[in-house]
Amino acid sequence: MRLSRYFLPLLKETPAEAQIVSHRLMLRAGLVRQEAAGIYAWLPLGLRVLKKIERIVREEMNRAGAVEILMPTLQPSELWKETGRYDAYGPEMLRLKDRHERELLYGPTNEDMVTEIFRAYVRSYKSLPLNLYHIQWKFRDEVRPRFGVMRGREFLMKDAYSFDLDTAGARRSYNRMYVAYLRTFSRMGLVTIPMRAETGPIGGDLSHEFIVLADTGESQVYCHKDLLEMPVPPADVDFDGDLEPIVRQRTNLYAATSDVHDAARFEAEVPADKRMSARGIEVGQIFYFGTKYSKPMKAVVAGPDGKKVPVESGSYGVGVSRLVGAIIEASHDEAGIVWPEPVAPFDIGLVNLKTGDAKTDAACEGLYAKLQAAGKDVLYDDTAERPGAKFAGMDLIGLPWQVVVGPRGLEKGLVEVKNRKTGAKEELSAEAVVNRFAR
Repeated sequence: MRLSRYFLPLLKETPAEAQIVSHRLMLRAGLVRQEAAGIYAWLPLGLRVLKKIERIVREEMNRAGAVEILMPTLQPSELWKETGRYDAYGPEMLRLKDRHERELLYGPTNEDMVTEIFRAYVRSYKSLPLNLYHIQWKFRDEVRPRFGVMRGREFLMKDAYSFDLDTAGARRSYNRMYVAYLRTFSRMGLVTIPMRAETGPIGGDLSHEFIVLADTGESQVYCHKDLLEMPVPPADVDFDGDLEPIVRQRTNLYAATSDVHDAARFEAEVPADKRMSARGIEVGQIFYFGTKYSKPMKAVVAGPDGKKVPVESGSYGVGVSRLVGAIIEASHDEAGIVWPEPVAPFDIGLVNLKTGDAKTDAACEGLYAKLQAAGKDVLYDDTAERPGAKFAGMDLIGLPWQVVVGPRGLEKGLVEVKNRKTGAKEELSAEAVVNRFAR
């Protein structure tokens, strides 16, 4: 993509309303624009990141055996009244009526609706286990939306819902999602800590949050250091096998946020040299809630003995849009964002230091074509901006690699390659640059 033809509105000054690092950088780097309190338009650069995160989430859900559907954003109130959640959910739910005075709501979550879909079609235990998921925009009317996409009112979420015949099956489905989440966040370049959590309005008595460590995180985290060094399950992990050892290995080690932290237990269970306290951000949560929704909605299946029983269920959420902010909180420096390669909007920023110079233009055009042919997404800064502004802009948007082409280097037959994360620079021939990134 040529920057001269792209839409990338960078800001020199930080908007006054931006309170945390990710909010400031997302506005300055032209990822989003705030349209109302807690509601954002996703601009081209931000949308590319959002789509890359969404793709990783989708791939790992499919790998774990979940099946994708798409449910509507507007839901009939009757479903929520069946489960008793319509009045209990509170003012965070946006309620409205259509022209026929039918009560609707803008879905904050989908346990009720997916249970209605399930009961309409599934009759026998032979159709189980089943896990249905979708990636969809949701709305929760936060009383004080703040911190940009970290706590907005409209947000993109992946929510999955499992259905099983009994508790043992439901636990296996829960473990599948637990392991899938470990893989999902790792693929985004994040280290996450799973920890027991409150179930809140979703319900049930088993839940885990997945916390990303970041100095600017919203919660204080206390945990065993070994949780940070455990290997992530491989791509070929057997999701139909026994995943309990992987889960137990982590849940046996102490991990808690400040709201449920037990200092005495922490000191008793964790050796002094293994204790860690840091800030963290929640990026996903999983729940097992049994028959909380299937009983009132009469979502039943015939078991092996022919008797009808309510299905056992769980739900599993990932904050897709929230992850954009969380990744920035965990990966930035004074100059701007430092994107992990798997979620970066472009792989390489190609910088022409003297646009209009025939030799420099020709060298850039050649690199641009060859790097794209090698399968790399390249943002080519072919504008007439000053070099200093180009360098600052590239550092701000945080692409993993910068390839800098100027007349002085070309006199020696070299161009500069910069690693955004480490700041390391080296001079290579154009051919060597293409070979480097073609690997």
